[in-house]
Amino acid sequence: MKRSILASLLAGCATALLLVVPALSQEDMTHVPTTGFKTTTRPAARFAHDAHNEKAKLDNCSVCHHGEKDGKRDPSGDSTGTPCADCHTKPGRTPLMRAFHKQCMGCHLEQKKGPVTCGDCHTPAK
Repeated sequence: MKRSILASLLAGCATALLLVVPALSQEDMTHVPTTGFKTTTRPAARFAHDAHNEKAKLDNCSVCHHGEKDGKRDPSGDSTGTPCADCHTKPGRTPLMRAFHKQCMGCHLEQKKGPVTCGDCHTPAK
């Protein structure tokens, strides 16, 4: 009986940790992750996740963290906590760099706000 309680407690802690870590990583994000790129030609794009969303008044995560249905983008889904590279490096999917550029620059152009040139986002670390 004691073992099952301990096992349940450990499983609960592990689950809580898995849910908290992605949220903390977004909060501390200062640049777009470069994992998933075989090579990079520019510095990682600056992106302070929480500050951006506050300024842009974004509170619906699925605006950026979209889902997928039948191989197509599904804005009604939510992929929060799943790295973009998990899907956008698979064959037949929109390549990762193109996905980032379409998502970010597309929104900035549509809203007529935010950076849209390479040097506006890809700046060397200070």
